[in-house]
Amino acid sequence: MIFRQLFDSTSSTYTYLISSRYGGEALIIDPVLENVNKYLNLMKELNLKLVKVIDTHIHADHISGIAELRDRTKCVTLMGEHAPADVVSMHVKDNEKVKIEGIELTALYTPGHTDDSYSFLMQDRVFTGDTLLIRGTGRTDFQNGSSYDQYHSLFDRLLKLPEETFIHPAHDYKGDLVSTIGEEKKFNPRLQVKSAEEYTQIMDNLMLDNPKMMDVAVPTNKKLGMSVDQQKKFNGLNVIEVKKIIDNQDCYLIDLREENEIERQGSINGSIKVSFNELPDYLHKKRKNLSKTKLVFYCAVGERSALAVQLCQSYNLTNINHLIGGIKKWQKSI
Repeated sequence: MIFRQLFDSTSSTYTYLISSRYGGEALIIDPVLENVNKYLNLMKELNLKLVKVIDTHIHADHISGIAELRDRTKCVTLMGEHAPADVVSMHVKDNEKVKIEGIELTALYTPGHTDDSYSFLMQDRVFTGDTLLIRGTGRTDFQNGSSYDQYHSLFDRLLKLPEETFIHPAHDYKGDLVSTIGEEKKFNPRLQVKSAEEYTQIMDNLMLDNPKMMDVAVPTNKKLGMSVDQQKKFNGLNVIEVKKIIDNQDCYLIDLREENEIERQGSINGSIKVSFNELPDYLHKKRKNLSKTKLVFYCAVGERSALAVQLCQSYNLTNINHLIGGIKKWQKSI
């Protein structure tokens, strides 16, 4: 397995690059915008293909690199289902699996630092975002944070993992790189409490200054997605226009979502299921046939389908459209 822990000195953020092999698929957790070139250069050296990028929550101390990585690599942007960010093309629920080639993570809803905080468990290690830090825990006094929720995220979820489980947080301000569940149980001063009330009393009296970039980072990180106008530029059509195509002419209606999304959200009748990560292989194999018919892509919210249109252009496929707003907009409109 390839595992890289990268550090941003300005915000003290840890970013993680993971892949099962050299030359394989990769994912990134909690990228920082200013370091995107660094990530891309490293992936080029290791011959990796970025297919998913994850933010554990809406960050208040830096601008996320999630949108820049989407634009430059055509990767899937992923967060927990509670995230208010419009850049998210794939939401995951508590206990849902996040998969790439040879790697599987389990999403754990761990609110408290913010109300959209998720951790991600991968075999012998857990990426805890700002919920559990090394010898500390994330503050709970903004972005709908809750000390009470965080207590339960810690004591009812994370601290019940095996004690040898490695902890990889999103931040560290003292130079520590990694810890374990067992170490934090013994030595983390904020975990030496006997009740939620005692923990809440500690957290609610920290009296910390707001992060320096909070007023910029939070609203920016919520609005990194493709607007309706941007989606239109990539041959985007509204629900009525797509319905006319489906009803009146031969076309391939392609659903780009993954199985767990389709099971949860349903799909449009007559769809061909080709997940976004499988699309390049599908286009390569079906290229001759696809050049003779119309393609209409859709996904969850229109992000992946807009990227799919761009991808088709590299295969010289021109009779392509996609559904603006994805299945979410379709289901609201019919």
